[in-house]
Amino acid sequence: MNKDLILLGHGSGGRLSHQLLDELIIPALSGVAPSGQNDAALLDNPGGRLAYTTDSYVVDPIFFPGGNIGDLAVNGTVNDLAMMGATPLWLSVGLILEEGFSRGELARILASMRSAADRAGVAIVTGDTKVVPRGKADRIFINTSGIGRLDHPHPIHGANARPGDRIIVSGTVGDHGIAVMASREGLELETDIVSDCAPLSGMVRDLLAAVGGGVHVLRDPTRGGVATTLKEIASQSGVVMLLKEESLPVKEGVRGVCSILGLDPLYVANEGKMLVVVSPEVAGKALELLRSHPLGRDAAIIGEVSGEGNGKISMETLSGGIRGVEMLAGEQLPRIC
Repeated sequence: MNKDLILLGHGSGGRLSHQLLDELIIPALSGVAPSGQNDAALLDNPGGRLAYTTDSYVVDPIFFPGGNIGDLAVNGTVNDLAMMGATPLWLSVGLILEEGFSRGELARILASMRSAADRAGVAIVTGDTKVVPRGKADRIFINTSGIGRLDHPHPIHGANARPGDRIIVSGTVGDHGIAVMASREGLELETDIVSDCAPLSGMVRDLLAAVGGGVHVLRDPTRGGVATTLKEIASQSGVVMLLKEESLPVKEGVRGVCSILGLDPLYVANEGKMLVVVSPEVAGKALELLRSHPLGRDAAIIGEVSGEGNGKISMETLSGGIRGVEMLAGEQLPRIC
Protein backbone atom coordinates (compact mmCIF):
# COMPACT_ATOMS: atom_id res chain seq x y z
CA MET A 1 0.00 0.00 0.00
CA ASN A 2 1.34 3.41 -1.00
CA LYS A 3 1.34 5.43 2.21
CA ASP A 4 1.50 8.69 0.24
CA LEU A 5 -2.00 8.28 -1.20
CA ILE A 6 -5.35 9.27 0.25
CA LEU A 7 -7.59 6.20 0.65
CA LEU A 8 -11.36 5.94 1.01
CA GLY A 9 -10.70 4.79 4.56
CA HIS A 10 -9.29 8.22 5.35
CA GLY A 11 -12.86 9.50 5.10
CA SER A 12 -14.48 6.70 7.10
CA GLY A 13 -14.39 8.38 10.49
CA GLY A 14 -12.30 5.52 11.87
CA ARG A 15 -8.64 4.97 12.60
CA LEU A 16 -7.34 6.12 9.20
CA SER A 17 -9.41 9.30 9.47
CA HIS A 18 -7.94 10.06 12.86
CA GLN A 19 -4.44 9.35 11.62
CA LEU A 20 -4.87 11.78 8.71
CA LEU A 21 -6.23 14.46 11.03
CA ASP A 22 -3.74 13.94 13.85
CA GLU A 23 -0.65 13.41 11.72
CA LEU A 24 -1.21 15.89 8.92
CA ILE A 25 -4.25 18.16 8.79
CA ILE A 26 -4.64 19.50 12.34
CA PRO A 27 -0.91 20.03 12.99
CA ALA A 28 -0.60 21.88 9.69
CA LEU A 29 -3.63 24.14 10.05
CA SER A 30 -4.16 24.86 13.73
CA GLY A 31 -2.18 22.62 16.08
CA VAL A 32 -5.18 22.06 18.37
CA ALA A 33 -4.39 19.32 20.88
CA PRO A 34 -6.62 16.20 20.93
CA SER A 35 -8.15 17.34 24.21
CA GLY A 36 -9.40 20.49 22.49
CA GLN A 37 -10.92 18.81 19.45
CA ASN A 38 -14.71 18.98 19.54
CA ASP A 39 -17.64 19.20 17.14
CA ALA A 40 -17.50 22.99 17.08
CA ALA A 41 -15.14 25.81 18.00
CA LEU A 42 -15.93 27.98 21.01
CA LEU A 43 -15.30 31.63 20.15
CA ASP A 44 -15.20 34.68 22.39
CA ASN A 45 -17.80 37.23 21.29
CA PRO A 46 -15.80 40.27 20.16
CA GLY A 47 -18.78 42.63 20.45
CA GLY A 48 -20.19 44.82 17.72
CA ARG A 49 -21.20 43.78 14.21
CA LEU A 50 -19.91 40.64 12.56
CA ALA A 51 -19.40 39.74 8.89
CA TYR A 52 -19.75 36.11 7.79
CA THR A 53 -18.90 34.62 4.39
CA THR A 54 -18.33 31.27 2.71
CA ASP A 55 -16.82 30.16 -0.59
CA SER A 56 -15.68 27.00 -2.38
CA TYR A 57 -12.55 26.56 -4.49
CA VAL A 58 -12.20 24.18 -7.44
CA VAL A 59 -9.26 25.71 -9.32
CA ASP A 60 -7.50 23.75 -12.07
CA PRO A 61 -4.55 23.27 -11.87
CA ILE A 62 -4.32 23.19 -8.09
CA PHE A 63 -0.73 24.50 -8.22
CA PHE A 64 -0.08 27.56 -10.39
CA PRO A 65 2.53 30.34 -10.63
CA GLY A 66 2.20 32.47 -7.52
CA GLY A 67 0.10 30.12 -5.40
CA ASN A 68 -2.10 27.07 -5.09
CA ILE A 69 -5.66 26.14 -4.17
CA GLY A 70 -4.82 26.35 -0.46
CA ASP A 71 -3.63 29.94 -0.11
CA LEU A 72 -6.22 30.91 -2.72
CA ALA A 73 -8.97 29.56 -0.44
CA VAL A 74 -7.69 31.40 2.62
CA ASN A 75 -6.98 34.69 0.86
CA GLY A 76 -10.27 34.59 -1.04
CA THR A 77 -12.31 34.30 2.14
CA VAL A 78 -10.19 36.84 4.00
CA ASN A 79 -10.74 39.27 1.12
CA ASP A 80 -14.50 38.73 1.07
CA LEU A 81 -14.59 39.80 4.71
CA ALA A 82 -12.25 42.72 4.05
CA MET A 83 -14.56 43.99 1.30
CA MET A 84 -17.11 44.73 4.01
CA GLY A 85 -14.44 46.58 5.95
CA ALA A 86 -14.26 43.72 8.47
CA THR A 87 -11.20 42.50 10.33
CA PRO A 88 -10.95 38.75 9.62
CA LEU A 89 -10.86 36.69 12.82
CA TRP A 90 -11.72 33.04 12.23
CA LEU A 91 -11.90 30.57 9.34
CA SER A 92 -13.30 27.10 8.86
CA VAL A 93 -11.82 24.69 6.29
CA GLY A 94 -13.69 21.89 4.54
CA LEU A 95 -11.61 19.49 2.43
CA ILE A 96 -13.09 17.20 -0.24
CA LEU A 97 -10.34 14.76 -1.25
CA GLU A 98 -10.40 12.26 -4.09
CA GLU A 99 -9.19 8.75 -3.41
CA GLY A 100 -5.60 8.48 -4.63
CA PHE A 101 -4.70 12.11 -3.94
CA SER A 102 -1.11 12.56 -2.81
CA ARG A 103 -0.50 13.15 0.89
CA GLY A 104 2.64 15.05 -0.08
CA GLU A 105 0.67 17.49 -2.21
CA LEU A 106 -1.93 17.78 0.54
CA ALA A 107 0.84 18.66 2.98
CA ARG A 108 2.07 21.43 0.65
CA ILE A 109 -1.44 22.83 0.33
CA LEU A 110 -2.06 22.76 4.09
CA ALA A 111 1.27 24.48 4.77
CA SER A 112 0.37 27.26 2.34
CA MET A 113 -3.03 27.67 4.01
CA ARG A 114 -1.44 28.02 7.43
CA SER A 115 1.09 30.51 6.06
CA ALA A 116 -1.65 32.56 4.38
CA ALA A 117 -3.75 32.55 7.55
CA ASP A 118 -0.78 33.69 9.64
CA ARG A 119 -0.03 36.48 7.15
CA ALA A 120 -3.63 37.69 7.32
CA GLY A 121 -3.80 37.40 11.12
CA VAL A 122 -6.73 34.98 11.03
CA ALA A 123 -7.11 31.70 12.93
CA ILE A 124 -8.32 28.44 11.38
CA VAL A 125 -10.56 27.17 14.17
CA THR A 126 -12.66 24.34 12.74
CA GLY A 127 -13.04 22.15 9.69
CA ASP A 128 -14.02 18.87 8.10
CA THR A 129 -12.51 16.30 5.73
CA LYS A 130 -14.30 13.96 3.37
CA VAL A 131 -12.87 11.43 0.88
CA VAL A 132 -14.82 10.45 -2.25
CA PRO A 133 -14.14 7.53 -4.62
CA ARG A 134 -11.63 7.91 -7.43
CA GLY A 135 -13.18 9.75 -10.37
CA LYS A 136 -15.93 11.38 -8.27
CA ALA A 137 -14.03 14.65 -7.77
CA ASP A 138 -10.99 16.35 -9.25
CA ARG A 139 -8.21 15.68 -6.71
CA ILE A 140 -9.19 18.29 -4.12
CA PHE A 141 -11.96 20.83 -3.49
CA ILE A 142 -11.84 23.28 -0.57
CA ASN A 143 -14.60 25.19 1.19
CA THR A 144 -13.71 28.00 3.56
CA SER A 145 -16.01 30.12 5.72
CA GLY A 146 -14.94 33.18 7.63
CA ILE A 147 -16.08 35.48 10.41
CA GLY A 148 -14.81 39.02 10.86
CA ARG A 149 -15.49 41.98 13.14
CA LEU A 150 -16.52 45.42 11.91
CA ASP A 151 -14.65 48.06 13.88
CA HIS A 152 -16.16 51.01 12.01
CA PRO A 153 -19.63 52.53 11.55
CA HIS A 154 -19.35 53.23 7.82
CA PRO A 155 -21.91 51.82 5.34
CA ILE A 156 -19.62 49.98 2.92
CA HIS A 157 -21.64 47.90 0.47
CA GLY A 158 -22.49 47.51 -3.20
CA ALA A 159 -25.50 49.83 -3.12
CA ASN A 160 -23.54 52.79 -1.76
CA ALA A 161 -21.90 54.22 -4.90
CA ARG A 162 -22.87 57.87 -5.44
CA PRO A 163 -22.69 60.29 -8.38
CA GLY A 164 -19.31 61.98 -8.45
CA ASP A 165 -17.50 59.11 -6.75
CA ARG A 166 -14.15 58.04 -8.17
CA ILE A 167 -13.40 54.41 -9.04
CA ILE A 168 -9.97 53.06 -8.07
CA VAL A 169 -8.44 49.68 -8.80
CA SER A 170 -5.64 48.71 -6.41
CA GLY A 171 -3.30 47.28 -9.06
CA THR A 172 -2.83 45.55 -12.39
CA VAL A 173 -5.77 43.45 -13.53
CA GLY A 174 -6.02 39.95 -14.97
CA ASP A 175 -2.85 38.51 -13.40
CA HIS A 176 -4.50 35.58 -11.63
CA GLY A 177 -6.71 34.39 -14.46
CA ILE A 178 -3.92 34.48 -17.03
CA ALA A 179 -1.42 32.78 -14.68
CA VAL A 180 -3.85 29.91 -14.03
CA MET A 181 -4.84 29.59 -17.67
CA ALA A 182 -1.23 29.62 -18.91
CA SER A 183 -0.28 26.93 -16.38
CA ARG A 184 -3.30 24.81 -17.30
CA GLU A 185 -2.61 24.98 -21.03
CA GLY A 186 1.17 24.68 -20.73
CA LEU A 187 1.75 27.97 -22.54
CA GLU A 188 5.37 29.06 -22.95
CA LEU A 189 5.35 32.76 -22.13
CA GLU A 190 8.19 35.18 -22.73
CA THR A 191 7.39 37.00 -19.47
CA ASP A 192 6.69 35.65 -16.01
CA ILE A 193 3.02 36.04 -15.14
CA VAL A 194 2.11 34.99 -11.60
CA SER A 195 -1.13 35.06 -9.67
CA ASP A 196 -1.79 38.14 -7.55
CA CYS A 197 -3.27 35.96 -4.78
CA ALA A 198 -2.84 37.92 -1.52
CA PRO A 199 -4.79 39.10 1.54
CA LEU A 200 -6.20 42.61 1.25
CA SER A 201 -7.35 43.08 4.85
CA GLY A 202 -4.29 45.06 5.95
CA MET A 203 -4.60 47.49 3.07
CA VAL A 204 -8.31 47.94 3.77
CA ARG A 205 -7.60 48.61 7.45
CA ASP A 206 -5.09 51.34 6.54
CA LEU A 207 -7.45 52.83 3.97
CA LEU A 208 -10.34 53.10 6.42
CA ALA A 209 -8.09 54.60 9.06
CA ALA A 210 -7.02 57.29 6.59
CA VAL A 211 -10.25 58.24 4.81
CA GLY A 212 -13.00 56.54 6.84
CA GLY A 213 -16.48 57.30 5.59
CA GLY A 214 -15.11 58.49 2.25
CA VAL A 215 -15.00 54.81 1.23
CA HIS A 216 -18.40 53.88 -0.17
CA VAL A 217 -17.83 50.50 -1.86
CA LEU A 218 -15.15 47.82 -1.70
CA ARG A 219 -15.19 44.77 -3.97
CA ASP A 220 -12.61 42.22 -5.10
CA PRO A 221 -13.08 41.56 -8.84
CA THR A 222 -12.64 37.78 -8.93
CA ARG A 223 -14.77 35.75 -11.37
CA GLY A 224 -16.01 38.01 -14.15
CA GLY A 225 -13.23 40.51 -13.51
CA VAL A 226 -13.42 44.28 -13.16
CA ALA A 227 -16.18 44.75 -15.71
CA THR A 228 -18.66 42.31 -14.18
CA THR A 229 -17.97 43.54 -10.65
CA LEU A 230 -18.52 47.17 -11.62
CA LYS A 231 -21.76 46.22 -13.39
CA GLU A 232 -22.94 44.61 -10.16
CA ILE A 233 -22.10 47.74 -8.18
CA ALA A 234 -23.71 50.08 -10.72
CA SER A 235 -26.90 48.02 -10.77
CA GLN A 236 -27.09 47.76 -6.99
CA SER A 237 -26.51 51.49 -6.54
CA GLY A 238 -28.71 52.68 -9.41
CA VAL A 239 -25.92 54.68 -11.04
CA VAL A 240 -24.03 54.93 -14.33
CA MET A 241 -20.25 54.88 -14.65
CA LEU A 242 -17.66 56.13 -17.11
CA LEU A 243 -14.30 54.33 -17.33
CA LYS A 244 -11.10 55.35 -19.13
CA GLU A 245 -9.28 52.55 -20.94
CA GLU A 246 -5.98 54.42 -20.87
CA SER A 247 -6.07 54.45 -17.05
CA LEU A 248 -6.62 50.70 -16.63
CA PRO A 249 -3.37 49.15 -15.32
CA VAL A 250 -2.53 45.93 -17.20
CA LYS A 251 0.87 44.25 -17.32
CA GLU A 252 2.28 43.95 -20.82
CA GLY A 253 2.53 40.16 -20.52
CA VAL A 254 -1.12 39.88 -19.54
CA ARG A 255 -2.14 42.28 -22.29
CA GLY A 256 -0.17 40.25 -24.82
CA VAL A 257 -1.71 36.92 -23.84
CA CYS A 258 -5.19 38.45 -23.87
CA SER A 259 -4.56 39.90 -27.32
CA ILE A 260 -3.39 36.55 -28.72
CA LEU A 261 -6.30 34.60 -27.22
CA GLY A 262 -8.98 37.21 -27.87
CA LEU A 263 -9.61 37.91 -24.18
CA ASP A 264 -10.45 41.23 -22.57
CA PRO A 265 -8.45 41.97 -19.38
CA LEU A 266 -11.54 43.68 -17.98
CA TYR A 267 -13.21 40.27 -17.66
CA VAL A 268 -10.24 38.23 -16.37
CA ALA A 269 -10.24 37.17 -12.70
CA ASN A 270 -8.12 38.71 -9.97
CA GLU A 271 -7.40 37.39 -6.47
CA GLY A 272 -5.36 40.14 -4.86
CA LYS A 273 -6.88 43.34 -6.20
CA MET A 274 -9.84 45.42 -5.10
CA LEU A 275 -12.11 48.06 -6.53
CA VAL A 276 -12.55 51.08 -4.29
CA VAL A 277 -15.38 53.57 -4.86
CA VAL A 278 -14.67 56.75 -2.91
CA SER A 279 -15.99 60.27 -2.62
CA PRO A 280 -14.12 62.75 -4.85
CA GLU A 281 -12.88 64.69 -1.82
CA VAL A 282 -10.76 61.77 -0.59
CA ALA A 283 -9.85 60.13 -3.92
CA GLY A 284 -6.36 61.62 -4.08
CA LYS A 285 -5.55 60.64 -0.51
CA ALA A 286 -6.95 57.15 -1.00
CA LEU A 287 -4.87 56.65 -4.15
CA GLU A 288 -1.73 57.88 -2.41
CA LEU A 289 -2.28 55.49 0.50
CA LEU A 290 -2.91 52.51 -1.76
CA ARG A 291 0.24 53.21 -3.78
CA SER A 292 2.27 53.34 -0.56
CA HIS A 293 1.25 49.75 0.25
CA PRO A 294 3.26 46.82 -1.25
CA LEU A 295 0.06 45.36 -2.74
CA GLY A 296 -1.14 48.66 -4.19
CA ARG A 297 1.86 50.16 -6.00
CA ASP A 298 0.07 50.12 -9.36
CA ALA A 299 -3.23 51.52 -8.06
CA ALA A 300 -5.02 53.86 -10.44
CA ILE A 301 -8.21 55.89 -10.76
CA ILE A 302 -9.95 54.25 -13.70
CA GLY A 303 -13.21 56.17 -13.85
CA GLU A 304 -16.05 57.79 -12.00
CA VAL A 305 -19.70 57.43 -11.13
CA SER A 306 -21.10 59.86 -13.67
CA GLY A 307 -24.70 60.02 -12.49
CA GLU A 308 -27.83 58.20 -11.43
CA GLY A 309 -29.23 55.60 -13.78
CA ASN A 310 -29.86 51.99 -14.66
CA GLY A 311 -26.41 50.49 -14.15
CA LYS A 312 -24.99 51.37 -17.56
CA ILE A 313 -21.20 51.50 -17.86
CA SER A 314 -19.37 53.22 -20.71
CA MET A 315 -15.67 53.33 -21.49
CA GLU A 316 -13.57 55.93 -23.27
CA THR A 317 -11.40 53.79 -25.54
CA LEU A 318 -7.76 54.38 -26.45
CA SER A 319 -8.92 55.51 -29.90
CA GLY A 320 -11.15 58.18 -28.40
CA GLY A 321 -14.48 56.45 -28.90
CA ILE A 322 -17.08 55.27 -26.40
CA ARG A 323 -18.11 51.64 -25.97
CA GLY A 324 -20.49 49.93 -23.60
CA VAL A 325 -19.22 47.59 -20.89
CA GLU A 326 -21.54 44.69 -20.20
CA MET A 327 -21.57 41.87 -17.66
CA LEU A 328 -19.72 38.69 -18.63
CA ALA A 329 -22.26 36.43 -20.32
CA GLY A 330 -20.48 33.10 -19.75
CA GLU A 331 -17.14 31.70 -18.59
CA GLN A 332 -14.06 33.17 -20.27
CA LEU A 333 -11.78 31.02 -18.13
CA PRO A 334 -13.50 28.21 -16.18
CA ARG A 335 -12.07 26.74 -12.95
CA ILE A 336 -9.88 29.72 -12.05
CA CYS A 337 -10.95 29.92 -8.38
